[in-house]
Amino acid sequence: MMHKLIWVDAFTDKLFGGNPCAVVFDADSLSDDQMHTLAREMNLSETAFIVKSTRANFGARYFTPAEEIPLAGHPTLSVIRALISEGEIDVKDARKTVTLELKAGVINVDIYREASDYQIVMTQKKPQFLTTHDPKIVTKIFGIQESDLIPGCPIQTVSTGTPQLMILVKSLDVLKKSSIDIHAYQSYKSQSDFFSPHLFCLSGVTHEGNTFARHLGVPPEAAEDAFTGSATGGMGAFLWHYGLITSPHFIAEQGHWMGRPGRAKVEIVGERENIESVRVGGSVVIVMKGEINSSAHA
Repeated sequence: MMHKLIWVDAFTDKLFGGNPCAVVFDADSLSDDQMHTLAREMNLSETAFIVKSTRANFGARYFTPAEEIPLAGHPTLSVIRALISEGEIDVKDARKTVTLELKAGVINVDIYREASDYQIVMTQKKPQFLTTHDPKIVTKIFGIQESDLIPGCPIQTVSTGTPQLMILVKSLDVLKKSSIDIHAYQSYKSQSDFFSPHLFCLSGVTHEGNTFARHLGVPPEAAEDAFTGSATGGMGAFLWHYGLITSPHFIAEQGHWMGRPGRAKVEIVGERENIESVRVGGSVVIVMKGEINSSAHA
C-alpha cells in the first residue's frame, strides 16, 4: 500500500534548516508496528502520521525511531503545513484556527497567513512541574559541573504534553562542552519520569535569540535534536514560573551548531504560579513530496 508523504523542515524559513519531519497521510489503515517501522526507516527525530479524528479537525500520531510520544512541536507544525500544501486546510483569512487530536489530547493550532508563507503556532497543554532531580547525579551524566548551573535553580521534569528534563546552565560555553554518558543516562532515565533531556541557557547565538538549547539523545534516537518544540514549551514554562525571564514572550534558538539553525516564537499564557498554556510557533518549509510503501510489517 502506498501512502502520500511530505518531507518538511520545521522552525525555519530556509531549506535544510530547523528540524526535518516526514508526514505520512491517510495512516488509519496502518498498525502501530507499521508506523514504528516507517519511523525507523525515516530515521528522523519524529515521523508524523495523519489520522482521522472524531474530536478534532484532524488527528496525528508521532513516532520516534524508538517509541510513540504523546505531543511534539515540530511534527505538529509539519502536519499543519503539509495539510495546507495539499489543500486540506484552506487559509483564506489572515488567521485560521484548527484543532488537532494527539495522544496528549486535543490542541489548538493557529495559522497566520503572511505575504510569502505561513506562521504556525501550537498551543501546548497546561504545564505540569514534576520531579526535581539531584544536580550531583544529573551533571555527571551530561559532562558538566554543579558550578555550571544557575545557583538556586532546580533541575526538574516539566511537561506541556511530553515530560522533558529541564537543565538550565550558565552559558553557551557550558552548552558547547555538554555531552551524554549513554550508560549512566539510560540507567537514570529507566527509573525517572522524563522522555528526554533539554539543556539550555539564557543567551541566543544570534542577536535575535533569548535562549539557546541542545536536546541530546541516545540510540536508537538521534544523537541530538535540531529543534524541539515540546521541550521549548516546557522550557518557556520553567523560565517564566521560576522568574528567570522578565517577559512572557521570547525567541528560542536551537540547532545552529548542527548546521540546522532553528527559531521559534514562544508565549507563556498566565501568571507565573498558574500558567494556563504555552504557545510555540514558527515557519515550515516543504522539502519534497512523494509516496512511501507501507506494506511491510515490523
